[in-house]
Amino acid sequence: MNSIFLDLGILQIYWYSVFIFLGLLIGGIIVLWEAKRFGISEDFMINMFFYMIPISLIGARLYYVLFNLDYYKVNVAEIFQVWNGGLAIHGAIIFGVIWIIFYCNKYKARSLKILDMIAVGLLIGQSIGRWGNFFNQEAFGSVVSLKFLQTIQLPKFIIDGMLINGAYHHPTFLYESIWTLIGFIAILFIRRFKYIKVGQPLSLYLIWYGFGRFLIEMLRTDSLMFMDFKVAQIVSLLMIAAGLFIFFKKRKGFVFDEQYNKAEETDGIRF
Repeated sequence: MNSIFLDLGILQIYWYSVFIFLGLLIGGIIVLWEAKRFGISEDFMINMFFYMIPISLIGARLYYVLFNLDYYKVNVAEIFQVWNGGLAIHGAIIFGVIWIIFYCNKYKARSLKILDMIAVGLLIGQSIGRWGNFFNQEAFGSVVSLKFLQTIQLPKFIIDGMLINGAYHHPTFLYESIWTLIGFIAILFIRRFKYIKVGQPLSLYLIWYGFGRFLIEMLRTDSLMFMDFKVAQIVSLLMIAAGLFIFFKKRKGFVFDEQYNKAEETDGIRF
């Protein structure tokens, strides 16, 4: 498996970077379309993305390094070699959410509404970004037989890519990519429902991704660990709990209160 997309001699561009970029680009475009529907300034959104993207990438790397601290203590130079993989989505989400809340508070925007918009773009971005793991031959699962991979009708290039260190593995990158793609399509339509409320698209993201990631993590062999527990599963349970809390809290009250599709929800933004 060749992890390099383009070799310019003094500069190498990796497939991992290409798919991360594509995920950010396509997810960002979808968020901008949704913001435009509510009359939110494009400058406001682009300025938010300008800082959010590097902050989230730093958070993703820092999260990964902290849970592999014993390794990076003796391999300090590798901390900055992000093209080899090692970006944890949970770290990106945590740092990204903190920035969005800060940014929205600064400009008197409703952060929960903005997070609803971000959630859908994030799902498609994650779905695309996982293919970077495929070319890096990481985020794979436990050993399986060649027959199993053929039975589930995988294309030959994926089967070949799952031959790692002489054994075939579960393509957990693909499971998560498909799971987030389905979630993207579902929430894309659900957020158009008449009675969906502010905060509920975000809650559906937390529940959907948290549940899928918890199950997929059972198969993975490269999980970040805290003591004897998989960190991603702990975080996934917290995401599910938070999503359920937000969803049912928002169900309370009059059915027409805080509807997500009301344009006047964003009238207070001053940028």
